[in-house]
Amino acid sequence: MKFIDLSRELYHRTPAHPSHPPIAVATWYDHDEVKVAGNTRFSSKALFLSMSDHAGTHVDAPCHFNPDPKALSVDQMPLEDFFTEAICLDLSHVPLKHEITVEEMKAALAESGQIIKKRDTVLINMGVNARLFGSPGYSTDFPGLHVDSVHWLADHGILMFGVEAVSPAPQGEANFKAHLACAERGITHLECLWNLEAVVGKGRFRFIAFPLRIRGGTASPVRAVAMLDA
Repeated sequence: MKFIDLSRELYHRTPAHPSHPPIAVATWYDHDEVKVAGNTRFSSKALFLSMSDHAGTHVDAPCHFNPDPKALSVDQMPLEDFFTEAICLDLSHVPLKHEITVEEMKAALAESGQIIKKRDTVLINMGVNARLFGSPGYSTDFPGLHVDSVHWLADHGILMFGVEAVSPAPQGEANFKAHLACAERGITHLECLWNLEAVVGKGRFRFIAFPLRIRGGTASPVRAVAMLDA
């Protein structure tokens, strides 16, 4: 069994969506502080983290984009939804700021040689990190799904889809439409994935992305991992 990490590293000032607070990491205490207990001297180190529940590689909970009071928070989402079968579609060739159409999704699926099954997770490699990470355009210039493509995925009965960008669709109205479509169709999405090129062309694999148990959370950081047969 081979494990491929699809999660972004978290560090001080990791690039984040501009509508969320920055990620702050600081030393809470370190090994310079020597403690004494009886005849024993010891030291330890701990970090302080401050961040949004939408920090780093994360999954959106239904209550983030669905105003229904019954919409689930992240701690209410079934754990089995985060241990699924998955495929990765390659759309790294699409232009920046582009809304990926259903026909483009169909072509990528055909190229993969796979099918989409019910309760799948569908990962979509758009070349965002390779082209934009670390640049000012990272939070504004990414491509994403046209709202019709979100519905197309939902028509297949998926649980969620995942992208590298900070949002599932290009900035502006398209992004709001994509989120509303997820609410309408009862699916969700992962954002800020990493290293998707490593699972392009790998066929069907097991995907793990368990969220933290944040009471009332609108999202949660996840450790996204692909499990491939060696």
